[in-house]
Amino acid sequence: MPKMKTKSSAKKRFTITGSGKIKRKHAFKSHILTKKTKKQKRNLTHAGLVHASDESNIKLQLCMK
Repeated sequence: MPKMKTKSSAKKRFTITGSGKIKRKHAFKSHILTKKTKKQKRNLTHAGLVHASDESNIKLQLCMK
């Protein structure tokens, strides 16, 4: 059997924390920032965690299961 390959798109978008949670970046922070408020842009800067219901799918894409 050949080795399992990870999905390149998932590899670029997600990182695993030390406790095993999956970290992600917020969307809507790349362009068209003039109409967004300072507060909205500031809150989009911080990384978030993937919801528990999506974790299993992402772990499959990262070949962790």
